[in-house]
Order: sequence, then structure tokens, then C-alpha cells
Amino acid sequence: DIVMTQTPLSLPVTPGEPASISCRSSQSLLHSNGNTYLHWYLQKPGQSPQLLIYGGSNRASGVSDRFSGSGSGTDFTLKISKVEVEDVGVYYCVQAIAFPPTVLQTNTETSLLGCPSCSLVWGAAQQGV
Repeated sequence: DIVMTQTPLSLPVTPGEPASISCRSSQSLLHSNGNTYLHWYLQKPGQSPQLLIYGGSNRASGVSDRFSGSGSGTDFTLKISKVEVEDVGVYYCVQAIAFPPTVLQTNTETSLLGCPSCSLVWGAAQQGV
């Protein structure tokens, strides 16, 4: 089984400031075909998940350039250059090298400092396949 570990699960951030989240896989997500099968998703409240980053570092169509992905093999990072209120939601990394993917999700609410009614939720403590 592949286990995905995402950190941190608690990260206070301020609008306009950067934020980052890391994801580690228990085995390499680099396929023999040269592709990296690690994707980042954001699920906003009341909406379906939207793809942010595919292949570890490729921004999906329509995604703000404030979002960037990096990493290879087993270690990956999602960065937001400047957090905005619209970034509220559940963030999680998904491996797609093995199927079917089964997500075991633990969410932690993260306050946006200076915006008491806003929150970020960093999700997916573990994902087992």
C-alpha cells in the first residue's frame, strides 16, 4: 500500500503572506515513463474538488500563478505565494501511480490571521492505496 503523509496539519497564515504544505509518499511516484503521478487538489466549501497541480509541478488550466508545485520521487511541496480569502478550503495531495486511490482524510482547520471569519483547511493526513 502507498501511504501519503501531509504536513503540517496546522498552519496559521495571514492574508498576503506565503504558505506551503508538504506531502511525502511511502514510495516513489516517478513512473518508468518519466511522469510524476502526484496531484494537488483544493475543495472549496460547498464545491467539488478542483485540480490545482498535476504531475507534481504543472498548474492546471485557470489556476492562479500564486500556486506552485515542486518536488520529485517521494517528497513534494505546494506553495501559495500570497494567501487570499478565496483560498479557503481543503487541500490534499493525491497519488495516481496506483489504482484505485483510496483517500483516508483527516482535516485540521487553520485560522487566517487578520480575517477571523476565514479559515484554511489542510487535509489528507494519510492516503492509503
